[in-house]
Amino acid sequence: MELEPDLCYRALSARDPRFDGVFFVGVTSTGVYCRPICPARTPGRERCRFYPVAAAAEREGFRPCRRCRPELAPGAAPVDAVGRTARLAASRIAAGAMDGRGLDALARELGVGPRHLRRAIRRELGVSPVELAQTHRLLLAKRLLTDTSLPIIDVAFSSGFASVRRFNALFRSRYRLTPGDLRKSAGRTAPDGRIRLTLAHRPPFAWDALLDFLRARAVAGVERVTADAYLRTVSVGGVGGWIRVEPSPRRHALTVDLPIAAARGLPSLLARLRRLFDLDAAPDAIDDHLARDGRLREDVRRTPGLRVPGAFDPFELAVRAVLGQQVSVRGATTLASRFAYAFGEPIETPFPELDRLTPSPERVAAVTLDELAAIGLVRSRAECLRALAAAVRDGDVSLEPGPDPERLMTIPGIGPWTADYIAMRAWGRPDAFPHHDLVLRKALGTRSPAEALAAAEPWRPWRAYAAMHLWRRSADRSSAGRNERGAPSETSEKGGDKHPSPLVGEGGRRPDEGATAVAPRGRRGL
Repeated sequence: MELEPDLCYRALSARDPRFDGVFFVGVTSTGVYCRPICPARTPGRERCRFYPVAAAAEREGFRPCRRCRPELAPGAAPVDAVGRTARLAASRIAAGAMDGRGLDALARELGVGPRHLRRAIRRELGVSPVELAQTHRLLLAKRLLTDTSLPIIDVAFSSGFASVRRFNALFRSRYRLTPGDLRKSAGRTAPDGRIRLTLAHRPPFAWDALLDFLRARAVAGVERVTADAYLRTVSVGGVGGWIRVEPSPRRHALTVDLPIAAARGLPSLLARLRRLFDLDAAPDAIDDHLARDGRLREDVRRTPGLRVPGAFDPFELAVRAVLGQQVSVRGATTLASRFAYAFGEPIETPFPELDRLTPSPERVAAVTLDELAAIGLVRSRAECLRALAAAVRDGDVSLEPGPDPERLMTIPGIGPWTADYIAMRAWGRPDAFPHHDLVLRKALGTRSPAEALAAAEPWRPWRAYAAMHLWRRSADRSSAGRNERGAPSETSEKGGDKHPSPLVGEGGRRPDEGATAVAPRGRRGL
């Protein structure tokens, strides 16, 4: 990945938050590397060295700045100038894919040879996969040492290190101080045994719009959305727990609370949260590009920084996409809630509303068609869910970012719309566009999926964000029309792979037609 030093220096001089996480700057006179938004006095141009990732700066001997804290920077945007293989590998390494295993396993998952993967990462990022993984572990450890009072041994293992001895040695070698030295300025874990961390993002951030989307789809027992926070149960690395997320606007960040017991799965958990809330997006570039088209200009002006909601659990999202075929949002949410209570493991949390873990592929693959029918599924959809679960369990289909949507369509019951929707949300593909979607076609004034695809061409490489704007516009209009008639405001997921929309009912039908919106058995209504 080639950086233009003069452009980087201008961004550094302006402390432009849009470039936070896009590059890092090493200062030769101090030996530290910083984020572009560092509050310290801007060094002279001749003393600055620019790097695409923190690991490249550390490879040159620079230490992380104690003021701007590079470990808190947002990640690179999905469309930044990094090769696809290197980007996918870097994303998985950040999530802990090399913790406890080697490069060969990661290369197999990505469908390339280890030598090719090693070359791709070094060519694009300037470091080896091992160096990249080590820096991610060290920076996470630095966060935990600074922001929590976790014992150092727990910090080591929670950061992905296999031994405390290796952690201490690498920390001292890279940062020229021991973990204990850094711990002197540490914060304190809350007395109820919680950890609080922050996840940075680039402004603007349409938090309320994102929360509205998630609120309408919150699965009872698994998720809860309040006026300003998102809560859910989690299972990472075989450890169950919960998370609570709320905005911290002045810091351009989200604040995450979680129990200490969930700390061992932190690399994966934090990576999942970044995907769920689309925190690595470059909203200024996206908004600027989409607003050039008169069809979207007003939408962008009304909701700047709109994100594409991702998925904390890709299998959970894929199940939701199947359950949402040809039913309303309320109906799909009801089915998803029944599904969670029928097949998810119970869990105790401090929140009475959160008492179920989302069902795993292994559990769903083992259930019978009769058990699935008992929660209200038609046979074809039940068969699709079992086939999907078995394919994921057996490794025939991966729901991690990377595969082509066509692989999903080998499963009976999954067509183009469902595959595109999974690519858009579970895989975080910024250019995914469900062109079979009826509401998108109506908004574009096109009659066929091919025409819709052609009409969306000017929005590349951010068609997923354009789709979110169009869905939100249609939902707002539909809601306003129903409210004027005194009917409840609701959006809809209809058509399955007969061209559904995840937001707006089709053909003027009431959005609650097609599924009975009742609560999970024995539970309150949603």
